[in-house]
Amino acid sequence: MSDFPATGRLAGIDFGTVRIGVALCDAHQTLASPHAIYTRRSARQDAVFFHQLVAEQDVVGFVVGLPLHLSGQESAKSREVRQFADWLAEVTGRPVRLWDERFTTRDAESLLGVGQLTRKQRQARRDKVAAQLLLSDYLSATRREDFPAALDDG
Repeated sequence: MSDFPATGRLAGIDFGTVRIGVALCDAHQTLASPHAIYTRRSARQDAVFFHQLVAEQDVVGFVVGLPLHLSGQESAKSREVRQFADWLAEVTGRPVRLWDERFTTRDAESLLGVGQLTRKQRQARRDKVAAQLLLSDYLSATRREDFPAALDDG
C-alpha cells in the first residue's frame, strides 16, 4: 500500500473476536499510546464505533496486527484478521496496513505483570497495551532506512 499516510494519527488494532484493543499515535507518527478496549457487539455497532473513532480522533489509517506462527506462516486466525481488515477499510474509508503482531500480547502481559495490578486489572488493559506495542513497532520500523515490506500482499 504505497498510499498509506506518512503523517496523521494512526490507530493500532489488536483484533479479537470478543475484544479489540485500540492504540493511537500522534499526528507526527512518533509516539503510540493505549487508547481503548472495544467489546464487539454487531457489525453495525462495530462500524459505528470505528466511524466515531475516525471522526473524534482524526484517524488517517489503521495498523492491524496480523497473527503469524513462529515460522511466519499464516493461520485460520490470520485469514479472519485479513477479512476484518478488509471490512475496516470498507466501512471507514481509511487505508489499513497489516503488521506482524507476533509476541505483542505476550510482551503486553509481561509489561503489565511487573506492575502492582491484579490478574483482572491486567486482563482489562492487555489488549490496548498490545495494540500500543504493535503500533510502536510499526512506527519504529517506518523510521528505519531498511523499512520492511508490509504484510498486505498475502
